[in-house]
Amino acid sequence: MAQLFHPSLNTVCKAVPFAVILVVVSATWADWTWQRSSWETGQGRFVGQAVPFSHLHHVRGLGIDCRFCHTGVETSSYAGLPPTKTCMTCHSQIWRDAPMLQPVRDSWGKREPIRWNRVHNLPGYVFFNHAAHVNNGVGCSSCHGNVALMPLMYQAASLQMDWCLNCHRHPEQFLRPRDQIFNTAYEPPADQAKLGAALVEQYRILSPRLMQSCSTCHR
Repeated sequence: MAQLFHPSLNTVCKAVPFAVILVVVSATWADWTWQRSSWETGQGRFVGQAVPFSHLHHVRGLGIDCRFCHTGVETSSYAGLPPTKTCMTCHSQIWRDAPMLQPVRDSWGKREPIRWNRVHNLPGYVFFNHAAHVNNGVGCSSCHGNVALMPLMYQAASLQMDWCLNCHRHPEQFLRPRDQIFNTAYEPPADQAKLGAALVEQYRILSPRLMQSCSTCHR
């Protein structure tokens, strides 16, 4: 009886399982890399705005505190964006005719809010409470980066779940005294381990086991 298959097919059959494994591993690695890339997370990406607001100028240059614009950060789950009235507090007197501020004047004249674009945009299934973090030792720059050095606002962190969990698992590495919450240039001291452990007790931070519970962030 004539041979139905060429002998080289023996080699092919032996190679196929290895090829399948290679494809699966490569696809998994490619997906893992993509999910953590800035193209997917938005980390480091500038977001265009109706008004080119510079934190570098307002925070570092003029010394304006975060809470002047983000009034709800200490009491609300949402930090809040400034109404046009806040902008006009200064710009009704300063840079009154600057072309770049025309959207602000239009907003004020039409009594319509400025349409700001979100920079740090969490998925709808994630619950994040600004007040809970700010009042328990998490500084603004821990999540938003040093905004005082940003001419235009960008997303400083990946905002992925493992990034959040790293803080929930090791809060002592990130907590700071309450009088330093709004210090955008804050750097952890050399004794952060000791200070952080004391702050965990002072702020009555829940145990890492409870902090990692799904219902903490997904409700």
